[in-house]
Amino acid sequence: MQPIIKKIINNYKTNNSLYIGEQITMSEHMIQSAMLAEKNKCTKSLVCAALLHDYGHFILDDPDKLVNKKKDGKHEDIAYQYLKKYFKKNVVEPIKNHVKAKRYLATNVKYYKILSPASKVSLHLQGGVMNDLEAENFEKNKFFKDSIKLRKFDEAAKKKDIKIKNIDEYKSILISNLL
Repeated sequence: MQPIIKKIINNYKTNNSLYIGEQITMSEHMIQSAMLAEKNKCTKSLVCAALLHDYGHFILDDPDKLVNKKKDGKHEDIAYQYLKKYFKKNVVEPIKNHVKAKRYLATNVKYYKILSPASKVSLHLQGGVMNDLEAENFEKNKFFKDSIKLRKFDEAAKKKDIKIKNIDEYKSILISNLL
C-alpha cells in the first residue's frame, strides 16, 4: 500500500478532535460526507473528494485556536496543496473549491439559514457571502457542479450518533484516485 494511503488512514484513526464547533470529530464528518456522496451515486472521485475535503484541518496545528482568534486557516488551500501531489484533479479541485461553493450557496437566504452556527462563523472568516461578480466567475469553474455537490454533503454531514463506515472501507477508493 502507498505510504500516503497509510498516512491518511492513520490520521483518520488517530484524530479525535471535534470538528470545529460541531459535536462530531473531523474524521466522522469527512466519512459522513463520503457516505452521502455514495448514497447520491456520485463518481468515485467525488466520493474521494468528500472523504478528503477537510483534510487540511489535520495539517493545521490547531484549527479551533485560529477560529477563536477570528482567523481563517485556509484549510481548503492547505489540503489542495498537499493532496494534489498524490490525487487526481477530479478529487483535489472540488476540495480546493468547497469553501467558494459555501460562499456561493450562501447567496441564497434559504441555504444560509440551514448553515450550522459553526458554519456561519467560518463563512464570515472565509470572506462571507459572494458578491455577484464572484458568483458569476465561480459558475464558470470547470469543477463548479462537483464543488457545489461536495459543499452540500459537507453541510449535511454533521450528525451525531449515527453509524458510519470505517476508514478502511475507503482504501480502494483512495487508491483508485491516486495519480
